[in-house]
Amino acid sequence: MNLRVISLFVICACFLARHADHAQGQSMPLPRSTPESQGVASTGIQAYIEAADSNVNSMHSFMLVRHGHVIAEAWWAPESSEKPHVLWSLSKSFTSTAVGLAVAEGKLSVDDHVLKFFPDKAPEDPSTNLKAMRVRDLLTMTAGHQQEVALRNETEWTRAFLAHEVPHKPGTHFQYNTPATYMLSAIVQQVTGQSVVDYLKPRLFQPLGIEDPRWDESPEGVSLGGYGLFLRTEDIAKFGQLYLQKGVWNGQQILPESWVIQATSKQVSNGSDPARDWDQGYGFQFWRCRHGAYRGDGKDGQFCIVMPEQDAVVAITANTGDMQKSMNIVWDKLLPAFHDTALPEDAAAQAKLAATIAELKATK
Repeated sequence: MNLRVISLFVICACFLARHADHAQGQSMPLPRSTPESQGVASTGIQAYIEAADSNVNSMHSFMLVRHGHVIAEAWWAPESSEKPHVLWSLSKSFTSTAVGLAVAEGKLSVDDHVLKFFPDKAPEDPSTNLKAMRVRDLLTMTAGHQQEVALRNETEWTRAFLAHEVPHKPGTHFQYNTPATYMLSAIVQQVTGQSVVDYLKPRLFQPLGIEDPRWDESPEGVSLGGYGLFLRTEDIAKFGQLYLQKGVWNGQQILPESWVIQATSKQVSNGSDPARDWDQGYGFQFWRCRHGAYRGDGKDGQFCIVMPEQDAVVAITANTGDMQKSMNIVWDKLLPAFHDTALPEDAAAQAKLAATIAELKATK
């Protein structure tokens, strides 16, 4: 049996196995295909995986989607395709999505004042800046704080947030602010009567075939919002694909296109270094990237990178202290592998890539 036949056999076997899972009640996966059929060189993916394996301490998983097809997927043992992974701050982009859906349903506006939702938890004499704080300011990390409020030892997180000093006029000062995302989660729960994770189940998770999402809660019983969500690698990729498709899934508009555009566009400036992906601007709980891309990301190297110019999504989980290095490898190794049209199948390169992936271990 030649390498081309082996490669096609492996793809068909994976496709049938996954659809068998679906028949037994598992979620429908994204379609699979060879890299070359979607215009990506297997040699470029090989170069990416080798570089990531050598330079990122340590990789846990990687998935590449092109034209809606998974063309590469890898897990560094003991991680696996069915194992949910902590998303850390990548959770923020899901909270943003919940806000967008609630806005579409008329539950709130991004121009609503934050105090409107919590009149019984406001300070006795709210400052002018606190009274001016809007939902939009929470979304764009411009709530007006100089530093985050420490919530770890608090039992009433909402009250503690509202009691925190607001020295800057909201909307004028970018300060990464995880408690602000928590407030978005609390607002969604206030206006819908459901936690963000429950609110998203019929509106996002179930349509995308994301099963059993777990989202940790605060002492107030509110989904943490800014972190605490656990999903599988393919779930991350599906989320990115939904945004790449401007909110359309299986022919249905499940998230307004207008929200996708707002959330992923540059709403505020956060730096000026053209070589840093953290200086390209911030949207509604999404970061802008170099190369016309945008992303949700989380501590230790959790990424959902959406690349509209390449019609691609990259999902990564890891435990690394250098997230910029992780992104540099994507740009340096993967970008050159993209082509505008399909490529001739490269069975030898596909077989080498499969062998490399089979040997990956998260041992560093």
